[in-house]
Amino acid sequence: MTFDYNTTRKKLILAEYGRNVQNMVKYIVELPTKEERNRYAQVVIDLMGFLNPHLRDVADFKHKLWDHLHIISDFKIDVDSPYPKPSEDAIRFKPAPLAYPQQRIRYKHYGKTVELMISKARAIEEPARKQHMIQAIANFMKMAYVTWNKDTVADETIIKDLKDMSNGDLQLQENVNLARVEFRAPSPVNRQRNANQNKNRNSNRNQGTNNRQQRNNGGGKRY
Repeated sequence: MTFDYNTTRKKLILAEYGRNVQNMVKYIVELPTKEERNRYAQVVIDLMGFLNPHLRDVADFKHKLWDHLHIISDFKIDVDSPYPKPSEDAIRFKPAPLAYPQQRIRYKHYGKTVELMISKARAIEEPARKQHMIQAIANFMKMAYVTWNKDTVADETIIKDLKDMSNGDLQLQENVNLARVEFRAPSPVNRQRNANQNKNRNSNRNQGTNNRQQRNNGGGKRY
């Protein structure tokens, strides 16, 4: 006895319509007269709309059904469609792959944005505006450092990194304090609350596992 598996069948072109619709379309393609093909094609279009009622919410859903009919037939069906036949090249068009950024980021915890900001600041000629920009960049760097390293940082570290990244072109004026940014670790109360929540979730999970095992082993009371 020979079994007919899906793996040995022809690939479904539009799986949402199923294999029976695809077989019907194949049958229509092989009909000898266009009159027969037109008549059976209309029946299949109505069936496709019935199988996918959500398409009724799509604008001009009949047009979409006829396009799908051509696609399922591998563009071989010859019928009088009320809509233009879709282009095979347009359906099978593949966009060009996106190039992955290959730029090297010197300090990854600051990101590429800081490097771009530094480049813009170096081009500023007005001293007051340039200093304002430098301090804004340093404040942003401090915030980024704390966010990604989960730790506090001294202003001297940020000033040193800024000078290093700008090749010495951007330096803060003396006695300038950066914005106050601190890493706040979870408080003991929050840590205890999280631990209790995890303990309760594990307890409920274990209880559910035990109940399933008892049911599988025929446990429970018998009368």
